[in-house]
Amino acid sequence: MRHRTLALLAPVSAAWLLASVARADEQAPPPGAAPAPPSLLPAMTGPLAVNAKPASFDLGPLGGKVYITGALTGLAMWQNSVAPGDLDSQLDISNGQVFISKSDGLFQYFVEVGAYALPDIGAPYVKASTATRATYGVVPQALFKIAPTPTFSVEVGKLPTLMGAEYTFSFENINVERGLLWNQEPAVSRGVQANYTLGPVAFSVSLNDGLYSNHYSWVSGSATWTINKTNTLALIGAGNTERTDIATTATPLFQNNEQIYNLIYTYTNGPWIVEPYVQYSHVPNYPAVGGFHSATTFGGALFIDYSFGGKPRLAGFSLPVRFEYITTSGGPADGTPNLLYGPGSNAWSITVTPTYQYKIYFIRAELSYVSATNATPGSVFGPNGLATSQTRGLIETGVLF
Repeated sequence: MRHRTLALLAPVSAAWLLASVARADEQAPPPGAAPAPPSLLPAMTGPLAVNAKPASFDLGPLGGKVYITGALTGLAMWQNSVAPGDLDSQLDISNGQVFISKSDGLFQYFVEVGAYALPDIGAPYVKASTATRATYGVVPQALFKIAPTPTFSVEVGKLPTLMGAEYTFSFENINVERGLLWNQEPAVSRGVQANYTLGPVAFSVSLNDGLYSNHYSWVSGSATWTINKTNTLALIGAGNTERTDIATTATPLFQNNEQIYNLIYTYTNGPWIVEPYVQYSHVPNYPAVGGFHSATTFGGALFIDYSFGGKPRLAGFSLPVRFEYITTSGGPADGTPNLLYGPGSNAWSITVTPTYQYKIYFIRAELSYVSATNATPGSVFGPNGLATSQTRGLIETGVLF
């Protein structure tokens, strides 16, 4: 049990806005444009698109224009090979969140408030009421931004991570559930981040608390190059500069001591999004907490989305697919930290999520399959942890207002 959501059950074990506007936060800019400093809208990979006409209020000289947006979504889920404490089927709220943002001027801010689930393949499902309380709280992200120039800004607060190709909340991603590689990465970190754009390259660097440890010893950095209007390339790295023994439901012990790197290529052209990326992580030996050997993971993922409605992606049917593979080092008897389904285990997955959106309303179905090999008995799926695969089906629907 080393997935981020599994950490809710065992704390010591392990856990582009591409719409009619722009891809947000720390990833690449919209195709055809030079990189821009991070937006204060929620980041979205697509095919879901945010409300093109969000509610706004002009607070005058002191406040400026403030936008109020949000996500109200629910899901129904079925799965086999159910772990103890989980259910074979259930209904839940996947997002009940409101976003308050001011995104112009010298002083800007973004505040996210509400409840959320963190559905994740290959890990027990944790209901929103528990996930919210046990991870990032009812204000999972909140930041203040100072932007003295169009190309330079500084952010402080509870920040979305620079790492990875998937974001934290279900509506932000092409799939409802996060994937196997996401489990090795930070999701929300408290800290400070500087952003600078130089021609076709956007840079960000952050001092933060990694996997929400409240210990400010992590350094993260990213460089995103807009090659041309359809191609971008991002190199991202992060790691803990110290060894820390913090283990909470949001802070898996070994992953919080890692160094982790991503290389992400994105092709966007008309109805197509194609995004392959590779990930490498290294956890140093830490005998004081049971890590007698260092451990590594290496993985790759491929995201493909085709929008039958073409562009802009404001209405119509889309078919997103995710493929993943990840391998870990070590063996069950040599004291190597367990980062997946036992030391030396491997896993692969496929997730298909047909999606339909009309204005602010959407509905999407999902079928996911994950399979583990070289797993340690008792640490995989099913009531005894012996099943080596799991299939899950979901339906998520709601509004992005």
